[in-house]
Amino acid sequence: MNSVQTISAVQHIRRMRGGSQSHLLRASDNNFYITKFKNNPQHLRVLASEYMGTRIGTLLGLSMPEVRVIDVSDWLITHSPELRIEDAGNSLPCAAGLQLASRYVADPWQDHVFDYLPEVLFERVSNREDLTRVLAFDKWTGNSDGRQAVFVKRPKERFYRMTLIDQGHCFNMAEWSFPDLALLGIYYRDYAYKGVTGWKNFEPVLSRIEQIDIADLWKIAAEVPEEWYQGDTEGLSRLIETLYRRRSSVRDLITNFRTSSRNPFPNWTD
Repeated sequence: MNSVQTISAVQHIRRMRGGSQSHLLRASDNNFYITKFKNNPQHLRVLASEYMGTRIGTLLGLSMPEVRVIDVSDWLITHSPELRIEDAGNSLPCAAGLQLASRYVADPWQDHVFDYLPEVLFERVSNREDLTRVLAFDKWTGNSDGRQAVFVKRPKERFYRMTLIDQGHCFNMAEWSFPDLALLGIYYRDYAYKGVTGWKNFEPVLSRIEQIDIADLWKIAAEVPEEWYQGDTEGLSRLIETLYRRRSSVRDLITNFRTSSRNPFPNWTD
């Protein structure tokens, strides 16, 4: 079923933070990728969920990293002592074979990457509107984690560029279900939403979701290695069909968040 061209890992750079215990690798195309492995502590299907979620988000025009399928050889794992997974007190080598690679959003030697920006600097994020627009995506795809983003500042530049990362909890991570709780899939700081006055702030992403063709969803699903979802083609079919049906529910899901106790959009006028 997989029809996507793979790249190969050629060098281990460093371990990354986070529950999936990803690693930064240099690949055969000479780019750097944050790589999640099949034996990560979260679940094998995290790779499938993140690949599909990120590809769909990119299709909608959101600022997400390029995702690739990367082949990590036994040789590289054997000759890279830090390529290991620490789980429940055990240290295991990272799995060889096809893994998930997300293009690193910065030059690892020169750029500054921040997980958080104070409100006073948020106005200097050149694409800050995407943090509102991605809410439509996160509600549609059932992101069961908080919205994650990183901010990159290049040397001598005044503005930051935001990238929306870590789509592994889309479709409720390994469950491939949609809990639809009001406070799931949202950014943890209220300042991200203070400029929201109505439905126009979610465009064009909201309309693109509502008008998406199921063939586009299937095209993305066909790129995912079957081993990442254990060959459960029936489960994949249910996921894609359910996702397609949910297009008409996104406005209601945003409304549930808007009317929640958090009151995220105090300036809403629609």
